Amino acid sequence: MADNLKTLTSNLSKRGPHRVMVGDLAFTGLPGKVYTPAEGNGIPGIAFAHDWRTPIEEYHATLRHLASWGIAVAAPDTENGIVADHRGLANDLETALQILAGVRLGEGKVVVHPKKLGVAGHGMGAGVAVLAAAAHDIISGVGCVYPATTAPSSSAAATNVSAPGLVLAPGEDKWLDRGNPARLAVQWKGDVVYREVDNADQSSFSETTLLRRLAGFSSSKVKYQEVARAALTGFLLATVGDDKKYSDFADPTATIKGTTNRDMEWLIKELPENPEHSLVPGK
Repeated sequence: MADNLKTLTSNLSKRGPHRVMVGDLAFTGLPGKVYTPAEGNGIPGIAFAHDWRTPIEEYHATLRHLASWGIAVAAPDTENGIVADHRGLANDLETALQILAGVRLGEGKVVVHPKKLGVAGHGMGAGVAVLAAAAHDIISGVGCVYPATTAPSSSAAATNVSAPGLVLAPGEDKWLDRGNPARLAVQWKGDVVYREVDNADQSSFSETTLLRRLAGFSSSKVKYQEVARAALTGFLLATVGDDKKYSDFADPTATIKGTTNRDMEWLIKELPENPEHSLVPGK
């Protein structure tokens, strides 16, 4: 890893330089939260989608983290039931983007650039982000953290996504994974970066209190969160924010400590219909 990328990754794993403001999306009629830097003109903005049965409050630290690096985030807190409407949540992401681009945020000191819009999500929400991106060409970047399967299929939708994508896959418990990150990346129409977060599992991104109590939330889990946040933040700054300083985060060959890059040839071999598919995930 180049020294510059190593330094940037270390910096992005920590809180950014901006003071963060947190507001309520409910004033627009959409349940959820909005996180912004205290001020900024022409900044990037993303709509963020949560995982299945995971309220948006369990991403509080992550969304504050993104805002601290100058990214406005609108996070709908909808479709939290047992049977979530994935298309409905994708529509809510669209509404959230319209709010970001059309309303002065914070105390009126934050303006999102209408051409610097992206979507991101975790688990179910990662797949939903792809559904939203496939329907709108205004999207400049898509961040998918441990994507899970959706209906309609996010993998099928990825064939219509021209925006650059980041697919972060869990490096552990691949047999228990609720999606197929490799297939999602292979199907992506535009440029895509695929990284496995070493030793992380599907649950290690959200800040789930129940998991802390029942499974233990060790310092290693925090480490995996920091790695994922750095990779996601850098990618969004590079693509949605169009900040050349962070361009390596959108380079599929650039290596980030704590992750393993996978190229397209490896990903294709991981698909079960491929005769070279390994019986042991990751081998």
